Amino acid sequence: MDSSKAALRKMVDERRGLVVPGAFNAMSARVVAENGFRAVYVTGAGVTNMSMGIPDLSFIGLHEICEHTARIRDAVEIPVIVDADTGFGNPVNTYRTVQMLERAGADAIQLEDQIFPKKCGHFSGKEVIDIKDMEAKIKAAADARKDQDLMIIGRTDSAAVQGFDAAIERAQRMAEAGADILFVEAVESEAQIRKLPQLLDRPLLINIVIGGKTPTLDADAFGAMGFSIVLYANAALQGAVAGMNKALGVLKERGRIDEDPAIVASFAERQRLVNKDFYDELERRYSVK
Repeated sequence: MDSSKAALRKMVDERRGLVVPGAFNAMSARVVAENGFRAVYVTGAGVTNMSMGIPDLSFIGLHEICEHTARIRDAVEIPVIVDADTGFGNPVNTYRTVQMLERAGADAIQLEDQIFPKKCGHFSGKEVIDIKDMEAKIKAAADARKDQDLMIIGRTDSAAVQGFDAAIERAQRMAEAGADILFVEAVESEAQIRKLPQLLDRPLLINIVIGGKTPTLDADAFGAMGFSIVLYANAALQGAVAGMNKALGVLKERGRIDEDPAIVASFAERQRLVNKDFYDELERRYSVK
């Protein structure tokens, strides 16, 4: 049986527009898997928003993202792609980041070329590091992995800073440094999207931020263009916020909530998602009564 790393690499190499939702905790990752998605993304923005209630402005660190990765790895069997921001430092720090995230269960690790502190890719005011520094980070990441099927995703945020052509050049240099997948963040037109597979000879990731800067197309359209991954990093997060608002609005208005599947998941469904039957069986198996 293929490892989850090898399975993800195989799907990426097919370049058919694999839709990958983001997860902000273990339960959301399990819901992603339950809905039939073949991989999940550990979103730094989602962890920051949902765990801390603050924006994606470099407020989480390596140990926090490792902890979330390990919990998600325990919760699901599908491949896990991890957002490692800027590598949490220089190339030496990046080397350590990859070691720790691989041990935590990552099957692919994303690194970006923003300066620290970084910002959400769809915020204004971003800045990027010198491309030579980013090349060194990519090389360090590739050297640090123990399993060569662990993929390194090189992300550039330079399209918003230096223009589309510069972003293509930086992505190419990341590929030459050893990035397995390329990610040009926050492209702002369909014409630019269509150019990416023509200009970059590597598997590509496109990030769709609902309400963000990149136009939304169907996954089939992205697959037809040759994109490997269509990332919806925070669709589950935004859906969860909408669901919480709906349920709590009903509670506020009516003073009660019943098990209406249009409003809340049932108690039984909640227990199924957390594998309560499995733990009940363990309790019976090891009972000393």
